[in-house]
Amino acid sequence: MTNDFYCDEVLSGKTAVKKVYETENVLAYYHTRPFYEVHIVAIPKKHIPSLTKIDTHDMEILHELIEVIQIVASEVENKYGACRVMTNLGAYQESKHLHWHIVSGDSA
Repeated sequence: MTNDFYCDEVLSGKTAVKKVYETENVLAYYHTRPFYEVHIVAIPKKHIPSLTKIDTHDMEILHELIEVIQIVASEVENKYGACRVMTNLGAYQESKHLHWHIVSGDSA
């Protein structure tokens, strides 16, 4: 197993997730271990290590990912009144696969 939960577990199907939104290249789903009342993760289906490690030929995937984040964040904001969208880099990034958290409410 690598240090990539998203490829190893989620995208492989080993860990079942509750999907929120999906496109050809992007998956958004409820976090398997939520830290907030509402905690959704959006990931590219292709392995991309992080926001600062993205290749120029993957910019279309990044654009699609941002579009999905915008759709999901808008739904969360409309339903709960507010949300945060964040990603982690470097030592803060536990799983070395680009992912964004869309969260609302108090942390657990």
